[in-house]
Amino acid sequence: MAWTSEWTKSVKKIQLSVYLDPQTFRTLDVFAERRSQPKSLVAEAAITSFLSPDDSDRREAAIAKRLDRIARLLERLERNDSITLETLALFIRFWLTSVPALPEQSSPAARAKGAERYDRFVEALGRRLSSGSTVLKEVSLDLNAAIPE
Repeated sequence: MAWTSEWTKSVKKIQLSVYLDPQTFRTLDVFAERRSQPKSLVAEAAITSFLSPDDSDRREAAIAKRLDRIARLLERLERNDSITLETLALFIRFWLTSVPALPEQSSPAARAKGAERYDRFVEALGRRLSSGSTVLKEVSLDLNAAIPE
């Protein structure tokens, strides 16, 4: 190990002249100055990093893994949204076909009763959401129990 570090110290580096865009050069200069490192060291590290396939492959694999997880999550959200929309549409259709319209004279009492029922609904919804229990989970459990193995 000592031989390796002595060898790298004794090996002369090869000089390379490159032409940089003025903005790229300013960025390199500012970065090197901020890190208190020579520009050649920063440029060498950047070139090494750019040419290293391991780092870019690892980064690409991590990004692909995250994107796959996000895609699965979005698919699940889309499925849940479809179930919710279908459930609501089915309920509205059923309610509109089965509940007769109220006579005109019972309108104020019906509005008061409707407001009271709505308040109870909102309270029940709040309790249900805070408990973590959802209709979707119940439907999934019911479907799983109904499917014979």
